[in-house]
Order: sequence, then structure tokens, then C-alpha cells
Amino acid sequence: MPTQRMTTERMTGRALQPGSATAGAASAFERWLLRILMAALPDAGYSIVLWDGSSAGEDSGVRVLIRDRAALWQVVRDPALHFGDLYSLGRIEVEGDLVTFLERTYAALEAGRSANASPLWRLWSDITPRSRSIDAARDNIEQHYDLGNDFYALWLDRESMQYTCAYFPEAGMPLEAAQRAKMDHVCRKLRLRRGQRVFEAGCGWGGFALHMAREYGVEVHAWNISREQVRFATDRARKAGLGDRVSFIEDDYRNMRGECDAFVSVGMLEHVGPENYRALGAVIDRCLAPNGFGLIHTIGRNRPESMNGWIERRIFPGAQPPSLGEMMALFEPRSFSVLDVENLRLHYAETLRHWMVRYLGAIDQVRATRGAEFARAWQLYLAGSIAAFTTGRMQLFQVLFARDRNNDLPATRRHLYP
Repeated sequence: MPTQRMTTERMTGRALQPGSATAGAASAFERWLLRILMAALPDAGYSIVLWDGSSAGEDSGVRVLIRDRAALWQVVRDPALHFGDLYSLGRIEVEGDLVTFLERTYAALEAGRSANASPLWRLWSDITPRSRSIDAARDNIEQHYDLGNDFYALWLDRESMQYTCAYFPEAGMPLEAAQRAKMDHVCRKLRLRRGQRVFEAGCGWGGFALHMAREYGVEVHAWNISREQVRFATDRARKAGLGDRVSFIEDDYRNMRGECDAFVSVGMLEHVGPENYRALGAVIDRCLAPNGFGLIHTIGRNRPESMNGWIERRIFPGAQPPSLGEMMALFEPRSFSVLDVENLRLHYAETLRHWMVRYLGAIDQVRATRGAEFARAWQLYLAGSIAAFTTGRMQLFQVLFARDRNNDLPATRRHLYP
């Protein structure tokens, strides 16, 4: 399990230590670099200001402040990776609303791509993700999810610690109610009935597995490679008196065995990687009963792309959200029919807003226990995630499927909205 010191070292790195030449006027060449940086962001709607006051862009109340020469060189060389590192270190600041700045950046990058306004937008392109072999997958998950249950408890919902998109059928719902609504929405799609057996791939802290067992009377077997989460979930099941109906298994999804009436995965596919989709499809094919239903809930994209370089390196190693086309590799080689696809993109933006409010309310505690760099990095990550969903850079797909000969299907979607 990575320690906090290890996580910080990964986030910082020797190459990102501030250089000594941080004072004095920017040179003509540095001002040219500044214009080059802005050229990759056509009509971004903000300005970038150097340490000496030199600026480029639009004066709109949102400003990016680059504090030193080395930071300018680093962000020009690899903005997709170094912007996040430099912001975390305080060597880049954003004056104005952070989410607004990131929304404008994403929109400008998309405009630059579409119009081919400058080849420099490719500097912001995403990188090839880390390996997702069984051993690498465990390391990737530990770096993100084993930061400590106490950290996530500061800002996730209080009831089930769901670290996935909630569902807001009514405006103004509290986060806890919206997470319950999400779990019920998935259960209705799966048409769960008392006495059935459910397999869950990637169970987080166990909240959904416990909800299914408690509210729908099913038997749940849940797999997860995060040791810390499995221990936490097992303890929750014991305290809830559900230990005889829910089992949490510390193992990779590729090792799932047995037969189930329903197969569900909420928030795991983005960690699997397209190269492993056929293997996951084979696992589902091996386990799902003839009349069973399956559902995959995942962050996604409108076209195949890798994750943002900084997010993939510093926050979510190995992550790669799929397009719907890529997801078909789960189903097309097997005897599965896709029954329903729903996009909850704006529901995830609202979920993230709730998380951000709670995170900012606890940020002093995060700084005190984990350091200012870590606290700024996670604030940037949450703000960037909000912006990614509000601008359509990210999607949230729920894909329901069954075997192609399963004719026990509802005639409408009415059962989803009681």
C-alpha cells in the first residue's frame, strides 16, 4: 500500500522543483512562448500573466498566473501533464472561478481541434496509459483508492460512501438521497428479485452490494482488488447483519467464477482498458445465467481517447474511459444484446458539485494531514471533472444487456420510474 510520502513523491518529482531564476523581466523569447501557449487555446476567454506582468489573452476576470520562468518552460513543453503539477505546487495560480477556467480551456481545446487553428493544441493531448495487467491493476488501484477511508469519508455521501455518479431525478436532492436513487435505478434496470444471486465487479466500499442485499433480498458476491476497501466493506456487512448474504472477495475480475442471475459493474470499466474488454466479456459470458441481465456503469467519451496526462499519472493511474463503440468489444464477440443505453453526464456534474462543496469544507483538514500540494491537486481534480462533464468532454454511460435469446424483457421503460 503506498504511503502518503510515496504519493507526494509521485506527484512532485525532482524535475518540478522551482528554478532559481524566478525574478526579473520576461525576455522577448519568453513573451513569445506565452503567445504560443495562448495560440493553442483560441478564444479561451481568459488571460495568462507572467511573473513580471506580461500577459496575453482576453481580460475577462479569469487570469492564469505563471510564477516563475521554469514553470513557463514546463507548461509549454507538456501542458497536459505539467499544468496540474505546477498548480498543485502553487507555481501556477488561477484568479477567478477554477471550474469556469477549466470549462473555457476544454472548450478552447475542442475549438482548436475542430478548426485545426494551431497544431499546438496537440501539446494538450493525452498520453498512453499505464499497464493494466493483473499486477499493475492492483498497484494502480492502491495508488488511488487506498489513500485512506478517512480521506474519502470527508466528502463522499455519509450513508454508503459511493464514489460514483449519483442520480438526481428531482432538482435539489441531497447527495445521500441521490446516491440511493442511483442504486435503485440500477436495481430496477436489472429487475432484481428476492433470492437471486448477483455478481459485482469492483465494489468500492461495499455500499451498493449492501443496498442490494438489504433492499432487494438478493445474495451478492463482490470482487475488488483494493485490500483496504474489502476490509472496510466486510466490516460494514458484519455490523449490518448481512454477512450471510454478502461476500467481499479480494481478487481481480478476471478470476470471477460461478453463475449469477445479474452481473453489475459500477465505476470499474474505466480502469479495465480497451485491451481487456474481450477478457471481461468472456468473464461475463462464463458467469451470467441464460435469463440473466447485466449492467455496466462507466465514465466514457464520445470518441476513443486516452485520459488526461496529469489525471492518469497523478490521480487515476491506468484509467481510460471508453467510447460506446469501444464498449461493444464486451458484447459483440459473445451472445449478448444491448437493451438500453442511458447517458447520465449532467448527473455526474451535479454529483461532483456536491463532492466539491464537501471537499472545500474539509480542505483545512486535508492540508493539515496530507499537505498543501495534495489538497490543491485534489481540488484541481474535482474542478476539472466538473468541467469535463459540463462541457461534454466526459460522459457517463449505463449499458444494460442480456443474452440474445432472453425474451423475458419488459415492453417499455415504465418500470424504471415508479
